[in-house]
Amino acid sequence: MMCAAFSDHLLRQVTQVPAGLRLPPASGRKCTRSVPFLFRRPLSGRRCAAASGSVEPATAGADAKALVEFLYDDLPHLFDEQGIDRTMYDDRVVFRDPITKHDTIDGYLFNIRLLKLLFRPNFYLHFVRQTGPYEITTRWTMAMKFILLPWKPELVFTGISIMGVNPQTQKFRSHVDLWDSIENNDYFSFEGLVDFLKQLRIYKTPDLDTPEYLVLKRTANYEIRKYKPFVVVETKGDKLSGSSGFNDVAGYIFGKNSSAEKIPMTTPVFTQAIDDKLSKVSIQIVLPMDKDLDRLPFPTAEAVILKKVEGGIAAVTKFSGKPTEEIVLAKEKELRSALLKDGLNARSGCLLARYNDPGSTYSFVMRNEVLLWLNEFSLE
Repeated sequence: MMCAAFSDHLLRQVTQVPAGLRLPPASGRKCTRSVPFLFRRPLSGRRCAAASGSVEPATAGADAKALVEFLYDDLPHLFDEQGIDRTMYDDRVVFRDPITKHDTIDGYLFNIRLLKLLFRPNFYLHFVRQTGPYEITTRWTMAMKFILLPWKPELVFTGISIMGVNPQTQKFRSHVDLWDSIENNDYFSFEGLVDFLKQLRIYKTPDLDTPEYLVLKRTANYEIRKYKPFVVVETKGDKLSGSSGFNDVAGYIFGKNSSAEKIPMTTPVFTQAIDDKLSKVSIQIVLPMDKDLDRLPFPTAEAVILKKVEGGIAAVTKFSGKPTEEIVLAKEKELRSALLKDGLNARSGCLLARYNDPGSTYSFVMRNEVLLWLNEFSLE
């Protein structure tokens, strides 16, 4: 779980781990507060004092199963009228994230109320498990909108929460959040504040139907997203940044189909290359999420087809400005390099997602994305 804020920090609302994800083995882990990617390291059965006080003997432990089940049941109420069960936390519970700290349960609950007031959060719980004799770790995603700004920017944080258990009371006595997107997770982290502020920038995203995805992990350089299946209308393109073929696929949704049906606009427009040599490029318009492939009218234009995209795991980098071919290919190269550095294997080819009408949108607020499908990914 996590909390982060601008005057006092961030929010939640819980769902279970997305189907199809592999979770890391439930082994212990060493707590290194300044390194966010904890799951990449083999860990011992002990943890840092910052997370749960002094290390207790490994011969005894908390009732881990009951506490894990409690968190799965309790966290969904973090921001509803019921709220979390404060009786399971010590009065002097220590909370820390990179830009916020509280030392009492009352301060912690005040922070939750502030987050409810300032943001509209969605909190996704990926797993809860025991990682030490008196330590439980959760992994989560939080997406929210800062409603005080006119453009209502969306902020996304992913990471882990290390929760220390008091061996005498069997209640939680500490809660330390570590973000995937920064290196220095110690309070007060200037890097964490910058990470928060950077997400307040303006991207213009049309209020249209769009493929559904969940951000599984957000690093300093890219996001890992899990996409649900979606349907596109597709034809041949010329280059990633090109518009050749757009009128043909747009014609389909404007009524050039077997039933002359007009289909609502969506976003983004995809262009896809199947390899790094751009030997074959296609242009695609996403169809509304409630449309089933088998029930859509047939295209009447030559070389226009309907296709179901099965979804999956994609690495994504976002940028603004006019997406020229040179810029798009440079972004793809940077993304591949970052993925290789992090031990992730991307498929050949890439997609460019363009969310805006270039004729009516200032370039500095355009939302463009380069996507690379991954062969596999696990939350480690």
